[in-house]
Amino acid sequence: MADKTNANIGFEKQLWDAACVLWGHIPAAEYRKVIIGLIFLRYISAAFDKRYQELVDEGDGFENDRDAYTMENVFFVPEEARWRNIASRAHTPEIGTIIDNAMRAIESENKKLKNVLPKNYASPDLDKRVLGDVVDIFTNNIDMSDASSSEDLLGRTYEYCIAQFAEKEGVGGGEFYTPSSVVKTLVSILRPFDNCRVYDCCCGSGGMFVQSEKFIEAHGHKRGAISVYGQEANPDTWKMAKMNMAIRGIDADLGPYNADTFTNDLHPTLKADFILANPPFNYHPWGQEKLLEDKRWKYGIPPAGNANYAWIQHMIHHLAPSGKIGLVLANGALSTQSSGEGEIRKKIIEDDLIEGIIAMPTQLFYSVTIPVTLWFITKGKKQKGKTLFIDARKMGHMVDRKHRDFSDDDIQKLADTFEAFQNGTLEDVKGFCSVATLQDIAKQDYILTPGRYVGIEEQEDDGEPFEEKMARLTSELSDMFAKSHELEDEIRRKLGEIGYEI
Repeated sequence: MADKTNANIGFEKQLWDAACVLWGHIPAAEYRKVIIGLIFLRYISAAFDKRYQELVDEGDGFENDRDAYTMENVFFVPEEARWRNIASRAHTPEIGTIIDNAMRAIESENKKLKNVLPKNYASPDLDKRVLGDVVDIFTNNIDMSDASSSEDLLGRTYEYCIAQFAEKEGVGGGEFYTPSSVVKTLVSILRPFDNCRVYDCCCGSGGMFVQSEKFIEAHGHKRGAISVYGQEANPDTWKMAKMNMAIRGIDADLGPYNADTFTNDLHPTLKADFILANPPFNYHPWGQEKLLEDKRWKYGIPPAGNANYAWIQHMIHHLAPSGKIGLVLANGALSTQSSGEGEIRKKIIEDDLIEGIIAMPTQLFYSVTIPVTLWFITKGKKQKGKTLFIDARKMGHMVDRKHRDFSDDDIQKLADTFEAFQNGTLEDVKGFCSVATLQDIAKQDYILTPGRYVGIEEQEDDGEPFEEKMARLTSELSDMFAKSHELEDEIRRKLGEIGYEI
């Protein structure tokens, strides 16, 4: 088994072995659901078995007491859903029904999971001999006894499958999940506290919530001390988030169903203390034409061709009076001047909301190589009129040919730099960090690329991949053409009113 790091989950090869067994036996869209469901069962059983043995060793007879598990945030697994019962019947004709019944037993005992777990294993489309072989791989080759409760295991597994299937099928990966090291960086800088409200408007599989709970617990406070709110548009991913929250004992309000954040905000009155999010990069179309009068667009209507500044303004709208945002965005949002985005960014900067910007290295994600930036937006900043810029593109280390990772020391360095800035004790370090005033940013035309401020070449490349940049520029150009046609029509109309013909 591979060594586990922040950049991987430790058993990628075994997952791919299982996927390859399924290859050609079920429709491509079903691969991930089959794998995720088995990961869920295997994980909760591993945690349950570990706690069960602890209780047996204690000798007080509490090994079948549900409360003895839930008090330790261990998911209580009904007898028929325990992995040993599934493994022992892997090569029977009814293995699909056994797994489906295991899922139903779990849903019956956990009402928040009702209609959430996959129950497609008895499908005639899934060869039961093949399914038995996959169960064997999970039984014999995948050890989850040391799986950390801080890991977004389901999300990372799902993302790995997406990347591998996309590579094999020769198509783009499309979806991706926030790397553990990026989540840890956001949380370590924001430092959520007891009795706070944490929100993620595009929560994916819930990794932000998992790490926020872990941070509070690590700093001497009890788990469950935060109120969690989230929303997710993709139905499969929303279900995965519900599963993630359930197996960790996190009481989260993710809405009664999956829904689009822009057109159906499920938490319209929420004012959150902390917002952590990794919205889809350069997302479009996002329904702008239906939302032109929306109260969230305080700083300007975001362009139809890119939702980056719709996400930012949605989060600012949901921020408490002293709240903080940490979000991940593609680098293009730092410098774009087209389609009104530059003016929106300028107004947000002039409102003194941008506390810090961190340029991150490439290759942090499984399925995309696009470089990203961490934005920290704060109401009631300690350092009024100042913004911290950090260039972290050279930080981290390669864990294999494709993936980069941040060590805990790397993350701590970034968190310490932010803390020193907030305390007013930070000194600029050429090439790494610099504190800029609003006047400094205005001189740079309100462009937020960190390299402009930390002493690197002023007109440096922003790191945005050519394909991404061309797609963004094409969209912006299309918007400009549309507006020019509208202007021409308006000019013709005005001239016609005063008797001129064109």
